Amino acid sequence: MFPLTEENKHVAQLLLSTGTCPRCVYRFCGVDFHAPYKLPYKELLDELQKFLETEKDELILEVPNPPPKKIRLQELEDGIDGIDNLSQNGEGRVSVIEDGSIASKNSNLNVCNVCLGILQEFCEKEFIKKVCQKVEASGFEFTNLVFSVSFPPQLSVREHAAWLLVKQEMGKQSLSLGRNDIVQLKEAYKWITHPLFSEELGVPIDGKSLFEVSVVFAHPETVEDCHFLRTICPDCFKPAKNKQSVFTRMAVMKALNKIKEEDFRKQFPCPPNSPKAVCTVLEIECAHGAVFVAGRYNKYSRNLPQTPWIIDGERKLESSVEELISDHLLAVFKAESFNFSSSGREDVDVRTLGNGRPFAIELVNPHRVHFTSQEIKELQQKINNSSNKIQVRDLQLVTREAIGHMKEGEEEKTKSYSALIWTNKVIQKKDIEFLNGIKDLKIDQKTPLRVLHRRPLAVRTRIIHSMETCYVDEHHFHLYLKTQAGTYIKEFVHGDFGRTKPNIGSLMNVTADILELDVESVDVDWPPALDD
Repeated sequence: MFPLTEENKHVAQLLLSTGTCPRCVYRFCGVDFHAPYKLPYKELLDELQKFLETEKDELILEVPNPPPKKIRLQELEDGIDGIDNLSQNGEGRVSVIEDGSIASKNSNLNVCNVCLGILQEFCEKEFIKKVCQKVEASGFEFTNLVFSVSFPPQLSVREHAAWLLVKQEMGKQSLSLGRNDIVQLKEAYKWITHPLFSEELGVPIDGKSLFEVSVVFAHPETVEDCHFLRTICPDCFKPAKNKQSVFTRMAVMKALNKIKEEDFRKQFPCPPNSPKAVCTVLEIECAHGAVFVAGRYNKYSRNLPQTPWIIDGERKLESSVEELISDHLLAVFKAESFNFSSSGREDVDVRTLGNGRPFAIELVNPHRVHFTSQEIKELQQKINNSSNKIQVRDLQLVTREAIGHMKEGEEEKTKSYSALIWTNKVIQKKDIEFLNGIKDLKIDQKTPLRVLHRRPLAVRTRIIHSMETCYVDEHHFHLYLKTQAGTYIKEFVHGDFGRTKPNIGSLMNVTADILELDVESVDVDWPPALDD
């Protein structure tokens, strides 16, 4: 069933005569169902041509300023997928060009003055095949994809001009045409191309897919179409650090919403001039959204930082917990980079024992993303076999949202420690036993001197939930603590020159220091424990 009605006829005649392609004609006639757009270009043009034929085989088309011109639709020759264009001054055809950059059946055509060839050359199977070849060569693993396109901002200006033209003509018939009545170019483009992509790649198009194929179009010939808007609406075009040009699509749309119709018509031709060439493809890019791997790690070395220890560009220690884990994940997932996070951190000289510390790693733009649980187990084993300084458990793939559980209420969680304490005074077992009875001791900790370079100066109240002691000799004892997460244990022992109050030294009336510290447990019930 042909999608246009007699009511559309005048608009279709007007647009076609002034250099607009059949698919854009459909858009401006409000055809909002997919099938007509998917027809091959030549077939679509033939159907539109037949619809517009009159008994005299000739149509008189009104073009406001310039004067009316006659055009024979029958002059279209077989094999040429295009239409005769009248330039704005009515001086005849736009010359037929050949676009060698895209192999297509439509190598000869008059370029649409609205979409600049987007709905002509770039909807064809030949172009889709070229994009798909790039996708398949990229080496990404995917089961669905999202397809995105970026059109040059001047398309919005040309669409606005065509809208004003049609709106004026429809007004003569006491009809109205709102901007929302026009089918968006991007929508029509997706209606046509999505099925072609699915067919070619054998996977569905899914707007929620983590794998994205993006095509960026440009049209150098008409790049100055937007420039007049900056003069009229300077507030809409403000430089941004991450933008090469102020003429972004959003800025152009903002200006078009502000500009008065009469001011626009004075500055830009309605209908827009016909270009000589179709758009060019600036880039075809493939990218995969990040995937996340979580687990728990034990650290058995007192000479290993959690993250790379680099000061003034100089590496202090050869490795770190982060690198010992992430290097393996980067290689297996074929990712470009990573971001490491964990539930707290321990100092370089502190071991993490017990069931380990929860961690998560964001793998950026991974090329491989599908793993069986057995493959993840083997990856965990590979990490564990590569170093005796760390061990990893419960390694698993998680969602971005799930990582929030690691940080949720982090300061309300508890952590358990064991420490070897030295005192300057001789002590007996009875001198430390009173510590066992102290429960939920509140302490105030000013940001420790040793971390003041990376943490803001503040006083933080923390709770020591319980303590248990084990006498060693006259100058040493073991202290087992259960504390609120975020407590600085070393400072609680030696006092940090009075910056932590109270502290073990002040409670015992001695000078105390910490010789060894181990994290015994991090009481965060995440990620879920896995069977060995």
